[in-house]
This record gives sequence, C-alpha cells and structure tokens, in this order.
Amino acid sequence: MTIFVAVRRFRMPASLTAPMGLTRPSMTRDDLLDILLSTLVKQVGGTRRRWRIVLGDVRVYSAETHPHCNWSLAPAGTAGENAAVERTLDDLRGRHPIVT
Repeated sequence: MTIFVAVRRFRMPASLTAPMGLTRPSMTRDDLLDILLSTLVKQVGGTRRRWRIVLGDVRVYSAETHPHCNWSLAPAGTAGENAAVERTLDDLRGRHPIVT
C-alpha cells in the first residue's frame, strides 16, 4: 500500500528570510514599539496601554554615530516591569539593531 502526502510549498517573504542578526530593511521605530508591546503582553501579561506608558518613546540616533545599535528606550515602571522590559530589549537589540 502506497500513501501519498500532499505538500504545499510556502515561500517566505524576503523580509523574513534574512540571516539571524540582520534587520529587515524597513524597520521603523513604530514597528519596534509594536513588537515590544506584543512581546511584553504575551510574556509578562498586562495591557498594551500600561506597557506603552512604561516604555515611553523610542529614541533613534544617527547610524553613523551609533553603528551597532541606533535606538534606545528608558523604561519608567516598577522594578519588575523595568526588568521585563530590559530582558526584552536585550533580545530585540540583537535582532533589530538599526531602525529608521
């Protein structure tokens, strides 16, 4: 008896197939903030509104003067919230070091 399995081929968008550590070409501060908010809500809990207040604004610097990572955040929450934000930021800095 022969069993045939149908295989669907799925082509990943070019923006998602970059090697680890490289950013997609159009990453913006709003994209970064959206990723941060989604990640924090999933991993820690709470509301997007509360995490948005804790995160504040994303500061973007010139890539010429900050070639390794041109953005920063200064969380303003409780000690536990700030620790959760810093853990998430460490991960995102490795995956998305340069934003526009």
